[in-house]
Amino acid sequence: MNFTNKDIIQIQNNDLTLEKVNHQIERIKRGTSYTHLVEAATVGNGILKLTAEEQNQYVKTFENHRNVLSLVKFVPASGAATRMFKFLFQFLKAFDIEKDTINGYINRHKNSGLAVFFAGLEKLPFFEEVVHKLHEIIPNFNDLSYDQKRLEFIKTMLDEDRLNYSAYPKGLLPFHRYKQHVSTAFEEHLFEAALYASSNKKANVHFTISPNHNKGFEDEFKFIEEDVEEETGTYFDISFSNQKKSTDTIALTVDNEIYREPNGKLLFRASGHGALLENLNALNHDIIFIKNIDNVTVSSHHEELAKYKKMLAGLLIDTQEQAFKYLHTLDNEAVNEKLCDDILEFLISKFNQRIEEDFFKLSQTDKVAFLKNKLNRPIRVGGIVKNEREPGGGPFWVKDKNGNVSLQIVEFAQIDIKNKDQKEIVKNATHFNPTDFVCGIKNYKGEVFNLNEFVDNDAYFVTVKSRLDTEIKALERPGLWNGSMAYWNSIFVEVPLVTFNPVKTINDLLKAPHQYL
Repeated sequence: MNFTNKDIIQIQNNDLTLEKVNHQIERIKRGTSYTHLVEAATVGNGILKLTAEEQNQYVKTFENHRNVLSLVKFVPASGAATRMFKFLFQFLKAFDIEKDTINGYINRHKNSGLAVFFAGLEKLPFFEEVVHKLHEIIPNFNDLSYDQKRLEFIKTMLDEDRLNYSAYPKGLLPFHRYKQHVSTAFEEHLFEAALYASSNKKANVHFTISPNHNKGFEDEFKFIEEDVEEETGTYFDISFSNQKKSTDTIALTVDNEIYREPNGKLLFRASGHGALLENLNALNHDIIFIKNIDNVTVSSHHEELAKYKKMLAGLLIDTQEQAFKYLHTLDNEAVNEKLCDDILEFLISKFNQRIEEDFFKLSQTDKVAFLKNKLNRPIRVGGIVKNEREPGGGPFWVKDKNGNVSLQIVEFAQIDIKNKDQKEIVKNATHFNPTDFVCGIKNYKGEVFNLNEFVDNDAYFVTVKSRLDTEIKALERPGLWNGSMAYWNSIFVEVPLVTFNPVKTINDLLKAPHQYL
């Protein structure tokens, strides 16, 4: 690609180099690097199903260790609320109140989402705020027809000169209505953190946010800090970070030409949640809890959710201690065949490692080096939920380009669904990933791993987006819990569906886990 001097200056201002941008272009042209699925992970074949007794034991293990460990909750929170209101924007664009009725529109378009929205209107967390605003800007609101009132309600939610909710980050949008106040997802994460991500009455919570929302989050914390700390008896150390500009990627047209903005500038886009590996890599804690910003519930479910987080953390602690013990032994003692066999069994049974036959042909020295390499890695324990919806991304056994089979979390976009064999594997998947992880990022010497060393850089994918009515091709880095953690040691555990309550559309806020009774 030929870049002008202005282009090169823009590239440098984005903390990128010409070499990196050309590498991005090559990958976009090459297209998505599809994952080769071998089979879906199932209970007993990559997924643990713990008994009630085992669950309680791991919770106890966590409680016994929590006050001597440094804990943090890591919350990807840069997502905008815009997509939550997509079907409402489509309705505003297509509906003509002069020629149609809302019920007629719903029936003709079979728009069940819109029907659910109107049926649950009064249960929305911001219902009262919208109504108050309506009466403020439309003095004769009560005189409007039923359809006019419903239309104005949506406009008041979304119009830029009214409440403009779609411009909010998800974390700051009103999510739950209680008797005395309305809470945001940001606030709910603090209450959760007090239950399972606190040590000695202190909770560290790190949010990754968009730069233009820094002040909004800081102001929200100042507003609720005293109340939340008093109610939980916990001191909160809140920190924020933004995706690094150096993780952004250039955009191409669908014809693989450089896309330029109307002013002639290049377009650099955020490269998906895989970019957050840099943010995660900057943390220095013993245990990191990862949970998305929109996956929260009202307070009546917090204790139950905390139990499963503690359970995952207890399993991590227990497994990590054994791994560290083996690593210290490999460093300090003469290694016999019995020890090698024990470690091999540990890797297979605990970390779902599949060992190639070539291992048994190695010399003792090479076997020790191999075992150390396999053991001395970051560890993630992931909560996996039964797939009661359409199958999609989740836990699968995959084969890499070298023929090695490993257990991974695979996004739907990484799968070549046009391939009949791959499609069949996805169809038979029993579980999916709710982004519920507890991670250990330190080695047996207490040093923080460089997480960039454990990424499968080939696990990227290319997406087609729209920009100013033009289709463009964009590069997505290996996802944070997908290719970015490809060479971590992984344990996947079945957890109940109650732990997964994402808010992808506004109607999700009408579901039971988001309603305080």
